[in-house]
Amino acid sequence: MQYITDADLSNVRLVGHSYGGMVISGVADRIADRLARLVYVNAFVPENGDCLNDLVPPHYVEMFDAVAAENNNAIMLPFPVWREAFINDADLELAKSSYAKLNPHPYRTFTEAISLKQPLAQLNVGKSYVNCQQDTAMPHGYPWHPRLSERLGLFRLVECLGSHEAWFTNPEGLAKAIVMAGRD
Repeated sequence: MQYITDADLSNVRLVGHSYGGMVISGVADRIADRLARLVYVNAFVPENGDCLNDLVPPHYVEMFDAVAAENNNAIMLPFPVWREAFINDADLELAKSSYAKLNPHPYRTFTEAISLKQPLAQLNVGKSYVNCQQDTAMPHGYPWHPRLSERLGLFRLVECLGSHEAWFTNPEGLAKAIVMAGRD
């Protein structure tokens, strides 16, 4: 946000993936007049007062609590969990090499509530949601889309093949989906 205001940018398109949906939502709440479009890529779409843990199933919160307790209050999912839930469309070699590039995520970002002045649906900025169709990071009974995407109000839906980590498994397809979602 600071960079956008310091550089006096306008007509900006912000893309947020997963937790990044919390980030772009907070930025949009504060400087919507500088934004052209928000693009959520299998991302969390919060309401005022939500934290990430409010948007996942209770058994995920239990797992996150346990992982954070063992990892200096940071989340780094065990490989078998990450493999099946986040990069289920990759072969084992790609899954292992991409896992090796990950860093622990501070748990406080899962538990700290966001403060929004108004619902995202009321923001006067374009909104898009990219749904990677093989993403099982959220159970299909607790889906990214439409459960979270509908919080955007009027939005453009773009779908593509890929898991939560389509950045590794389908980068070209995901890039095309983001461009389509971010246009005009």
